[in-house]
Amino acid sequence: MPPKSRFISLGEAQKPFFVGVDLGGTNIKVGLVDDLGRTLSHLGIPTEISKGVEDGTARMGRSVKKVAAEAGLKTADIARVGLGSPGEMDIPTGMLVKPVNLKGWNDFPLRDKLAEQCGLPVTFENDANAAAYGEFWIGSGRDYKSMVLLTLGTGIGTGIILDDVVLQGAHSCGGECGHIIIDCHDDARLCGCGGHGHLEAYASGTAVIKRTREALDVGRTSSLSKRLADGGKLTPKMIAEEAEAGDALSREIIDETARYLGIGIVSILHTVNPEIVLLGGAMTFGGKKSALGRRFLQRIDAEIRRRALGTCANRTVLDFASLGGDAGYIGAAGVARREYRKLGQK
Repeated sequence: MPPKSRFISLGEAQKPFFVGVDLGGTNIKVGLVDDLGRTLSHLGIPTEISKGVEDGTARMGRSVKKVAAEAGLKTADIARVGLGSPGEMDIPTGMLVKPVNLKGWNDFPLRDKLAEQCGLPVTFENDANAAAYGEFWIGSGRDYKSMVLLTLGTGIGTGIILDDVVLQGAHSCGGECGHIIIDCHDDARLCGCGGHGHLEAYASGTAVIKRTREALDVGRTSSLSKRLADGGKLTPKMIAEEAEAGDALSREIIDETARYLGIGIVSILHTVNPEIVLLGGAMTFGGKKSALGRRFLQRIDAEIRRRALGTCANRTVLDFASLGGDAGYIGAAGVARREYRKLGQK
């Protein structure tokens, strides 16, 4: 949850107001923002997938009303709600089709059901697209007209923004760059989606853990072994900590991850040619604040420069995202704001 110091008061806010809902497999984040993307109130609730999609939608609806009340507003004061959701979906119809991380929530008209629950119009969007729009609107991409965000976590989510337009694709599958193929061999690594050779199978948090485990299993020397023997759980955070402490294997794993990401990003550059590519999510190895994070970014950049066409390599900016875990609800509110303005309700 954002610290209170990042909230603004109702007196400081600029109308109209929007609510963003960031639906995740574990938690749901709901935030109220003003017309400049500044947060007035925020809450988080557990998703509780097992209770079913009807229950989840009802709780999201109540949360929309609650963040309005906490900011001193009535629900009717909210211009529009934005909803960012993971999984396979049909964005134009507002349907959740087959969300892998929301088991049992299949073939459900999520957008329209949430609109019923909160009594407000709802804009539906892929969660990675929503996070990207947040960075584009008020984050690290705010000074650019085109942007790509790669969210590095358990998987790799991607959002692409071109001239204020979110690239959704003809079948709501636009921007699924975690599934770019970077290895076409028959024995390429298996992705969580069931395909082989995808970027996510090499450079996601899940892949980093798997590759590290494989190295340890064949006898590679590493300070990670002691931490695991002492009962620690292997995570990208642990790998980063040991890399910072000088562990050669941990540093090698992170450098390899940067290489794989660089290869994947080159395909994105050659396809959509954005002005800036941002890296966000839980696995940025400390980002700008860390020497390891800065090294990670430099390694990715070096791989891009080695493989990309000269103009793309030299003119595309590579940087870290800045909104952290707030990007999802801020971006969801942002796409709601964009639709509100598109409909002429300025």
